[in-house]
Amino acid sequence: MARRRKPPRAGALSELQPLKIATQIATLQALYYTTAGILMLFTALVAGMSFSVDMILGWDAVRGDTTQGWLLSFIWLIDGGLCMAVAIVVLIARSKLVPDFALTIHLLHLVFTTLYARSLPRHSMWWMTMMASAAVAVALGMWGCRYRELQPVFFGGGRILGSNSAPAAASHGQVAAEEGQAGLDDDDDGAEDDGFSRGRGRGRGKDGAGEYEMVGMKQAKD
Repeated sequence: MARRRKPPRAGALSELQPLKIATQIATLQALYYTTAGILMLFTALVAGMSFSVDMILGWDAVRGDTTQGWLLSFIWLIDGGLCMAVAIVVLIARSKLVPDFALTIHLLHLVFTTLYARSLPRHSMWWMTMMASAAVAVALGMWGCRYRELQPVFFGGGRILGSNSAPAAASHGQVAAEEGQAGLDDDDDGAEDDGFSRGRGRGRGKDGAGEYEMVGMKQAKD
């Protein structure tokens, strides 16, 4: 007898789509180099340096014995740490995936730099800059994603998650109770207007013609 297979968990196929993950990595990597190019071009224009592709894909300029090396290191820290953390929060928005994407971006940068320079980076300043950039991206990305995940969710114009949901529900319940009590009072007033008196022996007729009085009936003698 063939064993019945357990159906896949809801959302499992959409969570592990290779094409979707590859697209997200490519998008983040493109943003990584685009932001680096803009920052370094601006820095080169302000500082009077010559801009070239070596500033982005090269590792020789990132060194600790020159002012330009420290400046490029600071730019990489802003680009790979701060800017990539914001991009991961916006595009990924899942705290448990932040380390994977942040480390993948810096690992791909290492591969591209090695292929461009045809050698592994030999400056300790470059390695320390990339490690600090990855650490900042992971820390800020996880904090941002967790903050975004803990935000209240609104559905149908009302808040269904959050600290103010209980007081709001209590206020709605109180308003409903007051409206119900008001409806009962209106019914009582309407009944009295129609000529029916509850708990009294005398009252006015339903047609408004005169008053009536309830009297006891005598029992017939045998």
